[in-house]
Parts: sequence; structure tokens; C-alpha cells
Amino acid sequence: MESAAGASSLKMSESWSFLDTVEPNFRPLVVIELAKGTKEETREWFTKRIVDKKANGGAQLLVKPLGTENGEENIYLVGASHLRLLLGAETVGLVKECNDNSMRTFTYSSRKTFRGFADDNHNFLTIAECQYIIKHELENLRAKDEKMIPGYPQAKLYPGKSIVRRLLTNGILVQIFPLHDREELKKLRHSWYGRVKVGYQPLDEIRCYFGETIALYFGFLEYFTFALIPMAVIGIPYYVFAWEDYDKYVMFATFNLLWSTVILEVWKRICTIMTYRWGTLLMKRQFEEPRPGFHGVLGINPITGKEEPVYSSIKRQIRIYLVSLPFVCLCLYFSLYVMMIYFDLEQWALDYHEENESTFSSLMLFVPSIIYAVVIEIMNRIYRYAAEFLTSWENHRLESSYQNHLILKVLVFNFLNCFASLFYIAFVLFDMKLLRQSLATLLITSQIINQFAESVFPYWLQKRHKKRMKKRVCSMKTDTDLSLVEQVNLEKEMGTYFGTFDDYLELFLQFGYVSLFSCVYPLAAVFAVLNNITEIYSDALKMCRVYKRPFSEPTANIGVWQLAFETMSVISVVTNCILIGMSPQVNALFPDSKMDLMLTVALVEHLLLAIKFIMAFVIPDKPRDIQIKLAKLEFESLEALKQQFTLNSSQLLGILKSLYSEYFENIHLFTTMSVPQLYTQ
Repeated sequence: MESAAGASSLKMSESWSFLDTVEPNFRPLVVIELAKGTKEETREWFTKRIVDKKANGGAQLLVKPLGTENGEENIYLVGASHLRLLLGAETVGLVKECNDNSMRTFTYSSRKTFRGFADDNHNFLTIAECQYIIKHELENLRAKDEKMIPGYPQAKLYPGKSIVRRLLTNGILVQIFPLHDREELKKLRHSWYGRVKVGYQPLDEIRCYFGETIALYFGFLEYFTFALIPMAVIGIPYYVFAWEDYDKYVMFATFNLLWSTVILEVWKRICTIMTYRWGTLLMKRQFEEPRPGFHGVLGINPITGKEEPVYSSIKRQIRIYLVSLPFVCLCLYFSLYVMMIYFDLEQWALDYHEENESTFSSLMLFVPSIIYAVVIEIMNRIYRYAAEFLTSWENHRLESSYQNHLILKVLVFNFLNCFASLFYIAFVLFDMKLLRQSLATLLITSQIINQFAESVFPYWLQKRHKKRMKKRVCSMKTDTDLSLVEQVNLEKEMGTYFGTFDDYLELFLQFGYVSLFSCVYPLAAVFAVLNNITEIYSDALKMCRVYKRPFSEPTANIGVWQLAFETMSVISVVTNCILIGMSPQVNALFPDSKMDLMLTVALVEHLLLAIKFIMAFVIPDKPRDIQIKLAKLEFESLEALKQQFTLNSSQLLGILKSLYSEYFENIHLFTTMSVPQLYTQ
């Protein structure tokens, strides 16, 4: 395998040298928008670097300017030849299925061994993979001898600096986004949400069009919705027939705890199956480059030896612990303060109802919870912006480190902001009726707000913008295909999809509402199922009609969110055990000793936690057949490495033998020659 890789790199270097940058049928895949008024020398230099050969430090892509209203060329369409995309697929390490049903890293030299490959088959790579390759090549355009961006002396460059990132940070480059394929999008929309149906989503088609990260989110959303159905089915009779009987909730809560463990472990297996089929389970993680927002003094990376910004980790820790941490604590305190105001409103509404005893006063009982739910959503969104600013200010070098710190900040605040009042009602006020009412109001109100804010309102804005844009485009005078001009101008003004963070956060909070207080409000799972069914369609609409198409990001799992959901399931064990221990029926079993009650509850809680961890250990993350396939690939890699080592050793031995024989021939010649012959030689 290593020898094949070596031969592949040789073949690949030869292919780069003969790669033609001219493509008879130009297919636009990515749009680059420069700032209006960008200097001509800057545009010429940047486009030249894009089309230049790899040997000259270029990306060897295809570029075509797009006409605008005033004739200024600040929008460019980027594509690539079929050969260029295939070589790029090897560069980024894409994994494809072979003719023998195995999954292997694609190499251009062995392209004939991959299923579905043909020289004239331009659909061997998915649209998302093609756009990912172009993005990778653009981001890896590096400065060579340039000291600055031509035309902008303040935009400094140094050898190895990413050109695209420097253009972005200096406001010269507005955005880079992948272009929609209208025909493929139309097919996807029809099979995805074009008609109401009961069935699975076309996850493979979603993956081909949007990439693995988006497909995994929709796969998890679909799986989580189906996993909630047993809880919803069991919760309905509990709500109807056993509303006040806490004894019966013991079985329901126990089922909930085991259910939360099983669904998360089974999801790991399903995720492994999907990502193996898509090839991302086997993709090797590349060395992570500094994130675009990272800044510092120019220095040498001790690992790569490249020049890049260097920033003191001590300064970063000071910013985290002396600024960010106190700010987060202050926000948590403010959240608790708002919570106490909510309880004052609840008391006012209760007093008003006791005085009037009318239908209006009964409705007023729900007003404080609704107001509090709206305030929670507003606070969550404001805090999100503050958390992003702080995390960016902390100046993390890697994107993964930035995301981890951001997720930690947001999760801690959202957890306290959404669930603190429920914990207070349950374990301080001991008011189960108010707990049910607050839980139901918070859950339903947050679902309605999220649906409106994430899908309905952006879709309405997009429809208005589309009408205005069509009128503007029709008045333009351009030689370019009018439909393409219309499409690009429409898409560049669409909102940017910033990733699956908010979508996973919404599911995380929903999981908390369902699992933390399941024995108090069994209907939580019912409302979660109804919300998720509409969420699938609204999120699909959002991806296809509201936001710009996001770049594909290969991934093997849902990342840190798996740990977040597992942590929530552990917390749910504790809360449900305490709630059951607080019930009057259970208290009646220990009339004389509260200590015995506390010890019993603690024992049951530890027992359930032990069962959870045993189940997590017993259920393997990877199915047996995939384990065998992965082990087989590892064995073949080791065997190929041995063969390469043996081949190199044989070659070295042959070279030594030839040198050895030549040496002794020279010695023999030297000893048999006379002195005059030596001088003549």
C-alpha cells in the first residue's frame, strides 16, 4: 500500500505538470465576491494565482468573471477540469468504494479500481466533494515572495501565509460560497420535503449535495424523532390514567433512564455504518492549520517549521480565567436574578387567580411562564453573541479549540438559563403542579419561537428579496447567461448558514426537557415528536431555500455533542431518582427515618448509573462487520509497509553489492598495474 502511495505521488506529480487549465465546458462550482472598488491589480494578481500551475504556487483552477450592473468585475465563478478534481480528491484524502466492495483512499494511479469510475464519468465525485476540493485548494493558496497584497500595502504577507485569509481579514474578499445546482436541488427538494410522507429522509442524496456534516445532523434528527416515539406512546396513558400516582411513575422513569442510554449507544453504531459507507470514517485527519481569526507575532512553528503567527498561551489563559470566566459567572447570576423575578410574577398571578376565580384569571396563570420562556430565548441569543466575541478575543490558534471553548460557554449558560427554574421549583419549592405547568410552557413556547425565528421569518424575508432581485437582474445588460447572473446575485444576498451548532443545541435542550423530569410530565416526549416532525421539513426548507449553500465538511460523528447528550442522560438519572424519592407514596414507606429514604434513593441512583455504564460498555460502538473491515484494512497496510521495507532493503543490498564488487575490481586493477601505467591512468 505504501509502495502504491509512492508510485501514486510520482504519477500525481507528472499529472500536475501536464494538467491543462482549459476546460471546454466550464461548470461553475464556487463563487468569489470581492469588495466593490477592489483595485484592478489586486484582481489580476488574485485570479492569476488561482489559475497558475501548482508548480508556480497556484491552485490550477478555472476562473470566469461575472458581469454586474455597472460592468465592474468583482464577482468570479470558479470551476475545475475533471482531471484537476480527481487529483484534488487524492490531495484531500477522499475515501471511495472499490470494485471489491472495500473502502479505500482514492489515488489517481489506481482510479480504475474504484466503483463507478470512468474517464468520461464526471459524476464519480459528488457535487459536495467537488466544491470541498475547490475550497481546500483556495484556502491553501500561500504567499511565496510577496510582502503584501498588490495594491494594498497595509495587507502584509509573508511566506506560507494563506492568501484567502489575508484577503478576508482586510475586507478585500467579501465571501466565498458554493453555487447551487438547480437541477440537482430540484430533485432533492422533491424527494426530501416536496410532499408530505411517512418514511425515511434521503440521507445519501443529502450527503451528496450538502456533505456529511449536514447529512449526519438530519440523520440524528430523524433517529432521535423515531427514538422518542416509544416514550410518547407510553407517556400518553400515564398522562391520562395516572396523573397524580407517583408509584406508577417509577416504572416510567426507569424506562426513561434505560431508554436514554440505549438510544445514544445505538446511534453510535448507526453513525458508524453511515460514515463508513460515505468514506469519512476512514479519512485521516489532516494537520490543522491556524484559524483565520488567530493573530500574533510572526514566528516559527516548532512542529512544521513554517512561519506563522505565535501567541503566548499564558496571555490566553489570563484572558480566559480573568475575563471570560468572570463574565460567564456574571451572566449566570443575571439569569438567576431573572428567574427570581419570574417566581414573583408567578406568585402575583396565583394571588390574582385566588381573588377573582374567573376564566381570565385561570389564563393569567400561564402568562408568567410564557413571558419567562420568551425572555429565556432572547437571553440565550444575546449571550451567544457575547460568547462568540469572548471566544474570538481569547485568540485560540485552532478552529477545534475555538469551537470547544464556545460550546462549553454556550452549553453552561443555556443549561442554567433553561433548567434552573425547573430545578428550583422541584427541589426548593417542592411544587409538582407548578413544575408540570412550567415545563409544559417552556417546552412548547421555545419550540414555537425556534420554528418562527429559524425558518418562517427567514423564508418570508427571502421571498421578498427574491422578487426585488428579479426586477434588478432583468434590467441588467450583460452578455452572460441571464439565469446564471440571476442565480448568483440572488444567492450572494442570502443568509449564511453558520453550521449545525444551533440545531444540535435545540435538540440538546429538548432532550433535557424530555429526560430530566420525565416522571412529572410524560407528555414532553409527545410534543417533542410533533416538533421534530415539523423541524425536519422546516430545516430542509431552510437549507434549500433560505440560506446559501454551505461547503461540505467531512466528519465521522457528531463530535462533542455526543458527550453533551450522554452527560445530560447521567444528570437525568439523578433528577428522576430524587423526584421519585420526594413523592408522598415513597415517603410513606419510610415514616420514621428520612435517612433511610435518602440512602435508598442514593442506592437506586447508583444502581441505575451502574446499569447505564454497563450497557454503554456492552453495546459496541462499531458493528462486527465494520470492525472486521477496518481490521482487514489495517492488516493490509502493515503488509504493504513490510513489502516496501523488504523492497527498499533489497535495493540497498544490491547497491552495496555493486559498490563492493566495483571497489575490489579497482583494487585488483591497481595492484596489477606498473608504475608508468599508473601515471598514464
